[in-house]
Amino acid sequence: MSDIRAYEQPGEAGFGDYVQLLKPRVMSLVVFTALVGLLVAPVSVHPVIAFASILFIALGAGASGALNMWWDADIDAVMRRTKGRPVPAGKVEAGEALAVGLGLSGIAVVMLGLAANWLSAGLLAFTIFFYAVVYSMWLKRSTPQNIVIGGAAGAFPPMIGWACATGSVSIESVLMFALIFMWTPPHFWALALFMKDDYSNAGVPMLTVTHGRRSTRNHILVYTILLAPVAVGAAFTSIGGPIYLTAALALNAWFLIGAWRIWKRDEAAAEADNYATEKSVFRFSLYYLFLHFGAFLAEAALKPYGLGGW
Repeated sequence: MSDIRAYEQPGEAGFGDYVQLLKPRVMSLVVFTALVGLLVAPVSVHPVIAFASILFIALGAGASGALNMWWDADIDAVMRRTKGRPVPAGKVEAGEALAVGLGLSGIAVVMLGLAANWLSAGLLAFTIFFYAVVYSMWLKRSTPQNIVIGGAAGAFPPMIGWACATGSVSIESVLMFALIFMWTPPHFWALALFMKDDYSNAGVPMLTVTHGRRSTRNHILVYTILLAPVAVGAAFTSIGGPIYLTAALALNAWFLIGAWRIWKRDEAAAEADNYATEKSVFRFSLYYLFLHFGAFLAEAALKPYGLGGW
């Protein structure tokens, strides 16, 4: 019996390559925060509608990832962190990535509108447009504020989830949006500090490239200070409570300490320990967001038993 592997081409795309095209790590954050937004809303949603809504939001996130990889293939090929992605690695053709992105975008938006409501579908459509066009095609290559403004794309999912349940936007969904929006800059700038020359080699005007590392450290501290009251303030809304407040106080105190430690360091100290502090703060920032939204979920889960909320 002949071995089918003998007929495979070295660069031929497999199922896993198309999965990677959808940025599954980013998708996991989108799915989780959208699910929390849906579940903490004051309106119960039928499980089938809830499942369908999250599925189509996930497809929309994957569509955004595919469109981003199509457009950014040239700079992805230059950066160490991204050169192994399917398009720059030659496993998926750029045209295929574009077709997948556009196709999934249409399916996700239309099906979310039919499954939930057209407000949530409109928010999803705007999110895909914002990430693919406003951020990827415009902001990323034109301004050091790319992460600041572009962070809105990643902040919409909990608002979309809330809209799926309620058909509206409220102060609670706006605060969940603001939490992710304000978290995004210090999270990515911490990464940029230890990615060294990746962004400059690719011609991406990240803050570290245009304003230097000292300025980036200053910005990380300022944005982390501004983030704290947004995160803690959400505790005093209908989705907050003592569990969330405790978690928010602890997490933001730790994040502020990390930002302060980054701010105090100079490049000589950072290079001496291979950016240990910056890497530690970046890793913590990943847990920071998941734990905040996990605390929102805990409040909602315990509320029927009289234990969650105020």
